[in-house]
Amino acid sequence: MTNSLAEFDTHFRIPELQVHQTDFWRWSVRPQQPTLGAGILSLRNYQTRLSAMPEGAGADYQRMVRVIEQTLKQCFGYDKINHLMLMMVDSHVHYHVIPRYGGPRIFEGHTWQDGSWPTAPDLGADQAAGRPEILLQLSDHLRENRVLDGA
Repeated sequence: MTNSLAEFDTHFRIPELQVHQTDFWRWSVRPQQPTLGAGILSLRNYQTRLSAMPEGAGADYQRMVRVIEQTLKQCFGYDKINHLMLMMVDSHVHYHVIPRYGGPRIFEGHTWQDGSWPTAPDLGADQAAGRPEILLQLSDHLRENRVLDGA
């Protein structure tokens, strides 16, 4: 369980895997990859309640979601996308953003399958296990191909 922004950042490797940030939000690659491009969208200041987010963070959230969805669609062509706010283990305001795929995708020579399609995502699955370099390749690829139009 994380009880500070520093602990949260360490747990999710935010500095290392960050793709994009705005005034209020950060998007990073999720260290465990149940599906290709799974990410974490988190507030930049530590909050334990969504209702406590700073003024302006709501509109900024919409801009960030647009960047995430357009970038993931362009890079990997997801079929659906899940935004999950669970906060059961890590109490800081954040979403698990899970692109969903009805068929396989290829990235860096590896075939990625959405093993729980079309049901709820299996957040315990990790297709990057044993391939630590793939997380950096994934964050670099998403960062280099960000879609910022209209954001």
